[in-house]
Amino acid sequence: MNTDALRPVYFLSDSTGITAETLGNTLLTQFPGNNFDRITIPFITTVEQARSVVKVIDGAAAAGPAPLVFSTAVSSEIRQTLSACKGTIVDLIGTYVEQLEQALGSHASGEPGRAHGLGNAARYQSRMAAVEYAMEHDDGQSLRALEKAQVILVAPSRCGKTPTTMYLALQHGIFAANFPLVEEDFAREGLPKSLKPFVSKCFGLTTNPLRLSQVRAERRRGSSYASLRQCGFELRSAERLYEFHGIPYLNSASVSVEEMAATILQKMNLKH
Repeated sequence: MNTDALRPVYFLSDSTGITAETLGNTLLTQFPGNNFDRITIPFITTVEQARSVVKVIDGAAAAGPAPLVFSTAVSSEIRQTLSACKGTIVDLIGTYVEQLEQALGSHASGEPGRAHGLGNAARYQSRMAAVEYAMEHDDGQSLRALEKAQVILVAPSRCGKTPTTMYLALQHGIFAANFPLVEEDFAREGLPKSLKPFVSKCFGLTTNPLRLSQVRAERRRGSSYASLRQCGFELRSAERLYEFHGIPYLNSASVSVEEMAATILQKMNLKH
């Protein structure tokens, strides 16, 4: 049922709220005809805080449509308190914990923050090291320790290299570098000299000329750099280069950073 009324949506968590937002928003994408007012309330760590949140949700319910509530609280006491609210609650943890306890023959720890906290210190530190590496090797700024790269994104300017490498680093702990393809690369149809020993680690990005022209115009409107002709030339040349060197590539025009990262992980067989 389509409606113009804003339906309140609450993402509740005893940690950062990232999981509640991710899973909740994924479910909401299946209802494109509805309009949502999204509110995230993280770090609900006591029953008293949970009761305060229930009052907020009940107040919203009294003023309009019943709120939707996505919760990833792991504490049974907090979950029970939140379940008394006058919204439609989707318990993204409690729904499955009992089933897993039975399957594993052990009790859940009930400790909050294990998904996005410091629970696994080694994994966290490796992600931070990957972020530092991506920042140092953004846009070909550094050639130092390039052999440590797990993937090297290559593409014409403004095709999405930087956000993709940063996402791979922060979310997956992947050591990712990126290099821009420039006019001289297209003239000789070759990779930058520094990348030739690492061609097996390269992954290309492309897009469509109109989209690239629009993105570049935000930075340098009216320039040759942003012209449709120049964008078309660079993208055609880049794709020929990818095919000549056997470099897998992806069109980023209508693909999210998350989807690009997932495709790169799969095609390059990368794991953290």
